[in-house]
Amino acid sequence: MENTSEDLNYIAQQAKTIALQAGQLILELRQDQLIRNYKSGHELVTNADIQSDQLIRSAIRQQFPAHNILSEELASDYSDPSIFQQPLWIIDPIDGTVNYAHDQQHVAVSIAYAEGGDVKVGVVFNPILNECFLAIQGQPACLNDQPIRVSQQQQLKHALIGTGFPYDKSQIPALLPRLHQVLSHCQDIRRCGSAAMDICYVACGRLDAYYETVKPWDFAAARLIALQAGATAGHLDRCPNDIPPAFYGEQMIVASPGIYDELHQLLQIQ
Repeated sequence: MENTSEDLNYIAQQAKTIALQAGQLILELRQDQLIRNYKSGHELVTNADIQSDQLIRSAIRQQFPAHNILSEELASDYSDPSIFQQPLWIIDPIDGTVNYAHDQQHVAVSIAYAEGGDVKVGVVFNPILNECFLAIQGQPACLNDQPIRVSQQQQLKHALIGTGFPYDKSQIPALLPRLHQVLSHCQDIRRCGSAAMDICYVACGRLDAYYETVKPWDFAAARLIALQAGATAGHLDRCPNDIPPAFYGEQMIVASPGIYDELHQLLQIQ
């Protein structure tokens, strides 16, 4: 399937409308109706995650009944790489659930549309700050309808770097040498709790780079937004042949072009 720019503009407007509706819903639920649970024994999930997921899925199915949906809350199986070649929506109803449940601001609804192995549309909406990031492949990225660009940072020692850590605490020791490298060679580090927001912050210059291992629903929309804002994106290791880079989240890096190569080299720790 090949879309014209008019088709993608329509899809982007629908994605934005759905994200705004989901954002309003999670704002209302956080006031006095929040119910907290845990999946896999350690990952926080709330009733707002579930209801936001249901709202987004229902809206997409109503508008695009033939499209597939990949969602965090249904623990979607994407082991068959052919799914990425079909018209596909990748959604995270609340990225930054721990922040959301603790009344913090780094929270987002993330909606991406992909086909042919690449993301074509991305929307990341933070309803708490009323910030909506949007990009269409081949067009400038925007924040609240105003064009954005990555920073012009050229020196790693002056760069502010974002990252995150897994829920599985047993994985953290292996990440500490890399963290030490960043803290020793960059201006500072930020761990804000939402991959989608962190990558969008790279897109608009609030961060100079971001690295982490994340799932497709965490970054699919934000990565496109960053790319359309001038960022460079890649991985520490080569992507598997059957998974397109737009959906591969292992050891991912998104950075301003001026520091990408140096940061990539810095993070090469075996």
